[in-house]
Amino acid sequence: MENKNEIKWLALPEEHDYPAAQSYLNLLYDDQAAASLVVKLQQAAMTSFKAKDLFRASGLSLLGISNSHVEKNRKKIMDGKPLSPLLLVRDKANGKVIIADGYHRMCSVYGFNEDSNIPCKIV
Repeated sequence: MENKNEIKWLALPEEHDYPAAQSYLNLLYDDQAAASLVVKLQQAAMTSFKAKDLFRASGLSLLGISNSHVEKNRKKIMDGKPLSPLLLVRDKANGKVIIADGYHRMCSVYGFNEDSNIPCKIV
């Protein structure tokens, strides 16, 4: 769905995104591996990928606007407020991309324009 609102992004992920990413990664990896991935994410360069490609690579389902976090981010987009870039981990063993932080933001952006470029860090 095309929308005329320009999606604005912060230049870098917010500091609180890294502990959130580590909390999620601790469910998938042991503490040491999760901590190591977060350090690598902090040091990684910024890049970007299209929303539709991130969805396909993650294998996740799209959350709708009935989700309160998705709706909150959609409101930010409509109000011209910047979103924080995503934090991603390549899960080579399973051929997927793990969205360590930013799943709700990605769902919000996808609802505006699946061709939007989403800034992120990936390791």
